[in-house]
Amino acid sequence: MSARDKFHNVVKSALQKEGWRITHDPLLIRIENITDMYIDLGAERIIAAEREGQIIAVEVKSFIGTSTISEFHTAVGQFINYRYGLEEIGSERVLYLAVPLNTYNDFLNKPFIKTIIQRSQINLIVYDVETEEIIRWQI
Repeated sequence: MSARDKFHNVVKSALQKEGWRITHDPLLIRIENITDMYIDLGAERIIAAEREGQIIAVEVKSFIGTSTISEFHTAVGQFINYRYGLEEIGSERVLYLAVPLNTYNDFLNKPFIKTIIQRSQINLIVYDVETEEIIRWQI
């Protein structure tokens, strides 16, 4: 299992503030006997008594390294592998990539990067590190 991202607990707290119940920390995906993959968080939220709950998986990224583009490449690769892994095991979880607000504003909003996010069908959760709140859900 890989090390937790620096802002793991920030995102966990932000999700809980919005009424999500953390069900897995981390969420294990086991693909046959080939490999184990760990998504940072699994959560669920009851929408209403008469409707089914939503379930999500969240991969947390801080983007605090020396190369934002390198971290982006890694995040995209992980996201795609995790999405395929969830499909392989028949999970109904919707996968999100959680990114800090400053990275979203300064890097992920650039036209070329936005195109990659859209074409790769990456769902985003944008979080504020200081307030530990979710600023934006982007599907």
